[in-house]
Parts: sequence; C-alpha cells; structure tokens
Amino acid sequence: MAKKGNRVQVILECTEHKASGMPGTSRYITTKNKKNTPDRMERRKYNPILKKVTLHREIK
Repeated sequence: MAKKGNRVQVILECTEHKASGMPGTSRYITTKNKKNTPDRMERRKYNPILKKVTLHREIK
C-alpha cells in the first residue's frame, strides 16, 4: 500500500518576466514537503526568454 506523503507538486513562475509585460512565461514544476515548508517557495532559476537567472515564486 502506498504512503500518504506530505510531498506536493508546485509551479514556480518568474516574477521579473510577469512584471515586464513581455509575451510568454517562464515556469518550472518541482515538489516540496508541505510539512517542512508551509509558506510559498522562492527559488532563483534560469529564465530562457530573458536569458538570465531570476526569482521564481510559487503560484497556486
């Protein structure tokens, strides 16, 4: 029988790209443990459209 874990899939979206108004989006899918990190995640990831590393925040 499978375990019922606290791990959930989350989507990270670029904040700089969203604010710039350019077409397209930079999104990443990752997992997090809801028990250890109940807040929204923030990670610095590469944005291929802007061609630089930017801040990506969890969206719901």
